[in-house]
Amino acid sequence: MRASNQLTVAAVMLGSAWALSQPVNAQGVRSVDDTPTQDMAASPDTENKPIENKPIIVFGRAIEQIGIATSGSQGTVGYADFDNIPISRTGELVENVPGVIATQHSGSGKANQYFLRGFNLDHGTDFAGFVDGVPINMRSHGHGQGYLDFNFVIPETLERIDYRKGPYFADVGDFSAAGTVQFVTRDEIDPFAQIEVGAFSYLRGVAAGSTQLGNSTLLIAAEAQSYDGPWVLDENLERFAGLVKYSHLLNNGSLDIQLNGYDSRWTATDQIPLRAVENGTIGRFGFIDDDLGGSTTRIGGVANATVGNTKFNAFATYYDFELISNFTYFLGDPVNGDEFIQRDRRTIYGGTASHGFNLGSVGFTIGGDWRYDAIDRVGLYNSVDGVSINTVRQDEVEEFGFGLYGQAEMQLAPRLRAIASLRYDRIGYDVASDLTVNSGAGHDDLFGPKLALAWQPIDDLELYANYGRSFHSNDVRGASISVDSASGNATDPVRVISPADGAEVGARFERGRLTAALVGYYLELGSELVFVGDAGNTEPNDGSRRYGVEATLFWRPTDWLTIDADYAFTDARFVNVGADNHIPGAVPEVFSGGITLNPTPALSLTAKLRHFGSAPLIEDNNVRSDPTTLLNLGGYYDFGRLRIGAELFNLLDAKDSDITYFYESQLAGEAASSEDRHFHPVEPRQLRVNIRYRY
Repeated sequence: MRASNQLTVAAVMLGSAWALSQPVNAQGVRSVDDTPTQDMAASPDTENKPIENKPIIVFGRAIEQIGIATSGSQGTVGYADFDNIPISRTGELVENVPGVIATQHSGSGKANQYFLRGFNLDHGTDFAGFVDGVPINMRSHGHGQGYLDFNFVIPETLERIDYRKGPYFADVGDFSAAGTVQFVTRDEIDPFAQIEVGAFSYLRGVAAGSTQLGNSTLLIAAEAQSYDGPWVLDENLERFAGLVKYSHLLNNGSLDIQLNGYDSRWTATDQIPLRAVENGTIGRFGFIDDDLGGSTTRIGGVANATVGNTKFNAFATYYDFELISNFTYFLGDPVNGDEFIQRDRRTIYGGTASHGFNLGSVGFTIGGDWRYDAIDRVGLYNSVDGVSINTVRQDEVEEFGFGLYGQAEMQLAPRLRAIASLRYDRIGYDVASDLTVNSGAGHDDLFGPKLALAWQPIDDLELYANYGRSFHSNDVRGASISVDSASGNATDPVRVISPADGAEVGARFERGRLTAALVGYYLELGSELVFVGDAGNTEPNDGSRRYGVEATLFWRPTDWLTIDADYAFTDARFVNVGADNHIPGAVPEVFSGGITLNPTPALSLTAKLRHFGSAPLIEDNNVRSDPTTLLNLGGYYDFGRLRIGAELFNLLDAKDSDITYFYESQLAGEAASSEDRHFHPVEPRQLRVNIRYRY
């Protein structure tokens, strides 16, 4: 399995994570030579019993969800849904979620830029991400609030991807207004080794396997990757990732413990000003500042346990990050330039617990989660040639948060279910700043009610209505601030918690090999987090509202043909700001679709289309980005233990952009600054070939 800057793994099977304990429809399962996914095929009464060693792969999108799911916009993607699919970067695995776009503008080692439901989520604001129960979004991060970096994940180790949209689910709090995605790794992998080579010095190797140790399983996986990219300035990406996971079956549950590690270093070609390309100063893949790039190191320990109806999770993560950027060149400092360094070093501890039980005909779940971020350095520094020349601001931060929730599910009538829940969150902080007046401590909290109704008027159709309140947290340095560190001007603090209220109606249709869903939604945010080009950060802005529709389709008319598609439209506006109320970067339309052919059991052919539409770049909507459309192809053939694959990215060699901004900048030698489009181009057409050997 590879990863891809230009992939849409479109149209996902719609359903909930809870469906994983249900029997799997035969239409959603195919036998293969590798990769058992036992959890996804287990029924409740066999979940804790030994499972036959018959390798299967589940098309998660084909699992029946009517009578189980609680909204029309949640679902599960199984390994079969994204194994034989052309993808080139790990972070774009989130494009398995219908309506999500993941782009890149500052090097392959940096977290992706995400777009969902009319949000330019920057690197994760309002989009909560988890891997095996561990929250990945970074609070009070050196680059941007909610920074969400999935690059440490090894794609081949994933069993499934669960997704839920909207603030309707009680077991998740911070960053969940637009949606939540959960990556779940496997317990078992048939041993294999794989090598990939491609254009622009792309080289990737991955090996993984597991072995039985009585009632336990030990899984080990490792990955190494290098890449220069099409850029005039070589990216020089060096990426290493590893996973060791120990899983043990208990009499009435399971236990798994894992250690994961990741290190990445790269040189970045950031977005570039359009005027420099048009006047011939640089080409489309050229650069302005050759010092840009970054590094990330991450080491994590995770434990998950299930005992009967009780679940536990605990984790500890060490994280070290540095990023060198320059968005405005010589606008602020005509002598030294505007280059700056962002740093973040922290250790995170946390965990979750939940317990389910019945009182009469009502099912209850109670649970909670906690998280402590010990940030010993988070800072912003002016730099020249990649070397810091002074400190703009540096802080030590302690941030502690916890959430408690209770949920009740009841059958109001034979075909009518109701789910009601209440969640309470509290975040406390203590900021020690290098500028004493910006130090301080405090807290904020929020109650979030949730309500869902699910009605099944006929066997093949279920209708949903949802309401919920959730939130995103703001950088706590903004809650303790008194003086702007860069300008020295007095500034007002912001609230730590910004609430989000949403409502949704939806329908899900399942008949035979066809699943489809249609939803309409509305969402209000108390404060929008907006990317600021000259600061390289996200800052709180005015409140906003969004409404839109989403449609998804997954159809297997025959065993050898799979068709999937999804479409999303969103109208996004600031509120109470007058006529200039467009939200910069809010993509209004997203479409993705694919066709997979299996003319023989050994051969798989796939075509994937991804399109995201023109978006406003400034509040008055007078400047807009151009739409982007990409087509990728993949072909894979099994020769027994050997599999050979070929992937062609950007088949039509589109000259579109991965991302576009509009802001003021000044180049060296320019007499005055200019407001201009700044864009990062999609990568040109390129071929990659991979060979996998199964032992």
